[in-house]
Amino acid sequence: MTTMSQQQTAAPAPPASRLAKWAPLAVILCGTFVYILDFFVVNVALPDIQHSLHASAAAIEWLVAGYALTSACLLVTGGRLGDHYGRRRWFCLGLAAFVLASALCAVAPSPAVLVAARLVQGAGGAVMAPNILSILGVTYTGRDRVRAISVYGMVMGLAAVGGQLLGGVLIDANVAGLGWRAIFWVNVPIGIAALAVARRLIPESRAEHAGRLDLPGAVLLAVALVAVVLPLVEGRQQGWPAWSWACLALGPVLLAVFAGYLRRASRRGRRPLLDPGIFAVPAFRSGLTVQVLFWCQQAASYLLLALFLQQGRGLGPLASGGVFSVLAAGYLVTSFRAPGLTMRFGTRVIAVGAVIAAIGDLLLVLAVWHWGLGGPLAVLFPGLFLLGAGQGLCITPLTTTVLSHADARTAGSVSGALSTAQQVGNSIGVAVSGVIFFGVLSHGFAASFALSTAQMGCLLLGVAALTLTFRKS
Repeated sequence: MTTMSQQQTAAPAPPASRLAKWAPLAVILCGTFVYILDFFVVNVALPDIQHSLHASAAAIEWLVAGYALTSACLLVTGGRLGDHYGRRRWFCLGLAAFVLASALCAVAPSPAVLVAARLVQGAGGAVMAPNILSILGVTYTGRDRVRAISVYGMVMGLAAVGGQLLGGVLIDANVAGLGWRAIFWVNVPIGIAALAVARRLIPESRAEHAGRLDLPGAVLLAVALVAVVLPLVEGRQQGWPAWSWACLALGPVLLAVFAGYLRRASRRGRRPLLDPGIFAVPAFRSGLTVQVLFWCQQAASYLLLALFLQQGRGLGPLASGGVFSVLAAGYLVTSFRAPGLTMRFGTRVIAVGAVIAAIGDLLLVLAVWHWGLGGPLAVLFPGLFLLGAGQGLCITPLTTTVLSHADARTAGSVSGALSTAQQVGNSIGVAVSGVIFFGVLSHGFAASFALSTAQMGCLLLGVAALTLTFRKS
């Protein structure tokens, strides 16, 4: 409270000081933008990629699954590498790997090279993303941290929503005959610009007394997450073979073994991959749970909407991206208001945002139920606007809730856990909602989209209900 009061009564910073204060945020958000963008922008390019490279269905699936899988498995390790050896350093290394992999994607001569480059992209993003949050968490405090997280959330949302529109514009424009390759080239100048100024503008930080890097813990967590994520992203496409069910059964067991390993390592005076002390705070545990649930619907809603618009209603990439701009408009409106609302009302903003987004899903279900694959596109706009507005209200307070438990010592653990929760939520959500969507596709795209959207609306109501536990923690 003392810090907050001092910040509220302090005189405005002079322009030069203000520029120096916010310059690190501008640089790290370049990394945030390209990392989130590439999770979504590839959706609109998949048909062109398949046709251009004569890729198999399995290769196309791995362009999405491989990126998510390497990201989910390496995020916590990326955060701890920053704790040990410097967060700015590992942000830059991750961004450099991401930029190089993007260039390789853009010139890939075959599906195998493209899939391999996407795996490297995911790994680079996994090293970069948690260090973005760590830098943000240790650089800003009080109201400045809320403002920084709000801008971070807005950039995430715009990259996710705008990825569909940007991809459509780039593919439709076919600049220099690049076609789908332009969606990967766009990362290169952004990344190079950020790398050129990062050393000068971002202060270096690391955890005191970090100790040795926990390689056994990193391997154990990676194996556990592969056991959970791999069958979810591959099981449906392969008809749920026996190995997928075995992995799903083994995954929770391995995660329990990992939790036990963390406790034993901490009791013996070692510094494990994740500080088990962060999970002793009920609000942190609740925040991570709600993060997973929220991101389960976030990524899935965009993917299934793109499928409905392009394969169901027959829109091209550009027209489909234009429809997404309505969702982006709703997101922008509330993202600008989110910092003030979060400081005034706290986590109650999450519940309100989740309910608004759920109402948006309900309006989409009703519109599709009535019009099917026909009718004007405008009947989808009210639901899309409310969905974007609700999601825009959720991301800032959700991220603030988790990062509020970070300090210079635990920033890597907290940000790594947060980023992992987001990616695991993305993977689980796409898999589960995909099972529903494709499971009833024989009844038509309208029925598939309506049912899966209703399911995602239920997830949002769950987010609103679980948010109440924050105030009891």
